[in-house]
Amino acid sequence: MTAAADAVSHEADRLTELDSAIGDADHGGNVRRGFEAVREELGEDVPGTPGAVLMTAGRKLVSTVGGASGPLYGTLLRRTGKALGTGERVGREELAAALRTGIDAVAQLGGAAAGDKTMLDALYPAVEALADSGGKDFEAARAAAERGAEETVPLQARKGRASYLGERSIGHQDPGATSAALLVAALAAADAGQEAATSDSGGSE
Repeated sequence: MTAAADAVSHEADRLTELDSAIGDADHGGNVRRGFEAVREELGEDVPGTPGAVLMTAGRKLVSTVGGASGPLYGTLLRRTGKALGTGERVGREELAAALRTGIDAVAQLGGAAAGDKTMLDALYPAVEALADSGGKDFEAARAAAERGAEETVPLQARKGRASYLGERSIGHQDPGATSAALLVAALAAADAGQEAATSDSGGSE
């Protein structure tokens, strides 16, 4: 969550620029405010399990982020956290499966599907890359999410504020898919750091 907050803060202006073309020009500011609130919340009191961390973060996003982003990202994290359960440690395969549950919940909430020019166009390729690697290759998930975000450029938006523009939404990268790719990249970075730490200590996952 700290890595996600850093990534969103660093790219907030770019997210707002993307949103200014097909949305309300507030996506960057909204998600930055939400993830900074998450950072502050977790800095004060860290829950004891990974699932509880994600559920806490999801609730905070819902309460602090305006527009559709709060409920969508909040649902993603809360449902992923709920799927993880109460285990104190989470393996990569378990996390990949829980992410799929969270992403499916986002699709159900927003009534969107892959190809609708939404955050799902980054999230679904990421979780599919994870599934192809048995839940182990988060770097492949990062690359897939970034490609998915870039591939929203020629799409016509069918959901969200951008859908009101019809064909005028074509030619612009979706800000939601872009911020979703940032979260996957943060996850990949955290996984790489954990793997390095495990290797240095001579331990195992």
